[in-house]
Amino acid sequence: MYIPKYYQEHNMNKIKAFIHDHPFATIVSTAENGRPLATHLPILIHEDGESLILAGHFAKANPQWHTLEHSDEVLIIFQGPDAYVSSTWYGHEDVPTWDYQSIQVYGQPALLTEGEVKQDLIQLLNRFEKKDGARWDNLSEETLQQIHGVVGFHITVSEVFAAYKLSQNRNHTDYQNIIHHLEDEHNGVADAMKDEQD
Repeated sequence: MYIPKYYQEHNMNKIKAFIHDHPFATIVSTAENGRPLATHLPILIHEDGESLILAGHFAKANPQWHTLEHSDEVLIIFQGPDAYVSSTWYGHEDVPTWDYQSIQVYGQPALLTEGEVKQDLIQLLNRFEKKDGARWDNLSEETLQQIHGVVGFHITVSEVFAAYKLSQNRNHTDYQNIIHHLEDEHNGVADAMKDEQD
């Protein structure tokens, strides 16, 4: 992933928080015929000692899960807010651009046993359900049987590339003006830019 120096993010605590806050990701792997495949799905992040683990599951009917059986490496993309930035918001003539936050993670995949899938699904429910929402122990046996229709995986993270392109190359006046215009559009990039100032 090409990231100009201005926009590189290396703080792993910020990166982990970003992944936690933007769990709907794209997993990309390669079929045996060389064709790239991609699926959009929720991903949870775990820490195992010094290792970062990403966890998710495919529908068993999705053929992409088979690629994990013979792949040494897969790519997972996490996308944050993005916005068009007009050149009229600068104090001088320049070209417009697009601001965004995105993280690309490479890692080694492994398929899970049914017991491991169950543990990951329990964590998924606990993470996203409200306090009085669904829990594993209050689901019907019929619903629980649907675990047989999914294939779980873990990705052991080997490399992370984080791009926070948030107009860091602009002077203070232009930067504040961009925030002002994006706030009018209720865009999450304005909040991300304010966070970068802190």
